Amino acid sequence: MIPILHRLRAAAAGLLLAAGLATLAAAPAAAQSVNPTASAVKEEQLLQELQKAQGRVSIPDAKSGTLIQPQGREWRAFHEETLPKVAGAAILGGLALCVLFYLVRGKIRIDSGRSDRTITRFGGFERFVHWLTASSFLVLALSGLNVTFGKHLLLPIVGPQGFHIVSEMAKTAHNYLSFPFALGVVLMLLIWIKDNIPNGTDLGWFAKGGGILSKGHPPAGRFNGGQKVIFWTVVLGGGAIAASGYMLMFPFYVTDMAGMQLSQMVHGILAGVVTAVIIGHIYIGSVGMEGAFDAMGSGEVDLNWAREHHSLWVEEITRKDPTIVHPGGRMAPAE
Repeated sequence: MIPILHRLRAAAAGLLLAAGLATLAAAPAAAQSVNPTASAVKEEQLLQELQKAQGRVSIPDAKSGTLIQPQGREWRAFHEETLPKVAGAAILGGLALCVLFYLVRGKIRIDSGRSDRTITRFGGFERFVHWLTASSFLVLALSGLNVTFGKHLLLPIVGPQGFHIVSEMAKTAHNYLSFPFALGVVLMLLIWIKDNIPNGTDLGWFAKGGGILSKGHPPAGRFNGGQKVIFWTVVLGGGAIAASGYMLMFPFYVTDMAGMQLSQMVHGILAGVVTAVIIGHIYIGSVGMEGAFDAMGSGEVDLNWAREHHSLWVEEITRKDPTIVHPGGRMAPAE
């Protein structure tokens, strides 16, 4: 009986030894066939699946736990590459068109010359609203341009310390002057919307190029078709700029990170486009057209100028109130 037990133990030991040797022999082959990344999650797969790499934080701001998000890289590419190209093309294009127009057309003169009478075009409150909005927008535009172009254009000139000081001042001015600008846009809408409703007269004005590209001036009301375009650009574009800007000034009150990134994109693009339009408006209202600046300067414009550019308005307003025409107009200087 004992010899049989010894034989069974020997057989079992032999089987175990054979199994162990077989395992060791197969191990190198198995190791060679293993794909070390087959069971691992690649970074790109992680970002595609989760759309962000997020951990856990103990502070109340849970958003700080988001370490990586693909949309952030897309936003950075827009801010660093797309926005400077679009805004730069719009602004430089607007400046180039003004220069080209001046070289080709020259200053738009009053065809019949200045008269000895003036007519009240804008009252004191209307001029206040205009200059409140215009001066605020000018500072907002310059300080905003510093965000997009400052490190490329201004930093090499003033150096890091100077650029830091300028940028801090620009940021403060940009934040605080946004409030009078927004107020100005709202007031402009309230006091001038009734005179800026598009109508059939505007189509005729555009068809004749507004009398700017050729001789003769098509009839127009208090605001012609071109001025109505400026008005709605400022009201709608400026309103959208203000709204998107406040979303950036007061982050995460009404939107999430994706909304913040979208707000910055809308803010930057619209700011560039509106700035380009305002450049044209400034040109026409100053050196581009004789007598135009008086409207927002003193509020009194030459009667001949008013009749040429806003004939329908002159007929209507003088019929209602003949005393709106005043003697003592500024005569044209002798050549």
